[in-house]
Amino acid sequence: MRKCLDRTFFWLLGLGLALNGLASMAQTPPVEIHDRISQVSNPMNNRVALTLDACSGKFDEDLILFLIRNRIPATIFATEKWLLKNPQGLTLLKAHLDLFDIEDHGENHIPAVIGAGRKVYGIPGEPDMLHLRREVLEGARAIEDATGVPPHWYRGATAEYDQAASDEIRRLGYKIAGFSVNADAGATLKRARIVERLRQVHGGDVIIAHMNKPKSDTAEGLSAGLIEILKRGLVFVRLDEVDLVEVKGVPAR
Repeated sequence: MRKCLDRTFFWLLGLGLALNGLASMAQTPPVEIHDRISQVSNPMNNRVALTLDACSGKFDEDLILFLIRNRIPATIFATEKWLLKNPQGLTLLKAHLDLFDIEDHGENHIPAVIGAGRKVYGIPGEPDMLHLRREVLEGARAIEDATGVPPHWYRGATAEYDQAASDEIRRLGYKIAGFSVNADAGATLKRARIVERLRQVHGGDVIIAHMNKPKSDTAEGLSAGLIEILKRGLVFVRLDEVDLVEVKGVPAR
């Protein structure tokens, strides 16, 4: 009897430690993934990728028309929510798929962190893995339905991920799009600050900005900053044309 009690005690102790470990792992803070363009096929290192998030909200037509006029390609990360609310914007993007690669930003713009009550920048994450899968896969379905082209890249809401979520996104077959230069801080920065950040861009950088807040300074700031980048001899590319490599331990500029 004593041996049975001892075994039961140690089994319960082990279970408790395992549950505590899982709880601790679940509460690991989410992180930004910082990427740069691989130089393997481009030793000159003169390529730059512009990525624009369309989270929800409206359509920044001024920004997209600027890119079209200046033949600047970009990778668009759109949610299903944004696609449904902005049919005119989608039509314009689809008319220029030679410039714009439309990729998956999720179904409803939910951060890729898993666990009840977890939030990033005040936005609730996913309660469980099943909901994460739905966010990714329904977002991908919406992109393919809208464009006829299945997406291969995923960027979660807030661009932060916990380890379990990032592992699952990759298991589903999607590459996670990080960045190395945050141009507009969620479309909150003024024109001068955006231009200043874009002056830090070098070959290999991946820029993140937004195209869903037309009342912000993003269009004006990017218009000025991107022209300066072109004058420096850098070449803009889309993510479907390159590979990215993760830069660990280096904060995005």
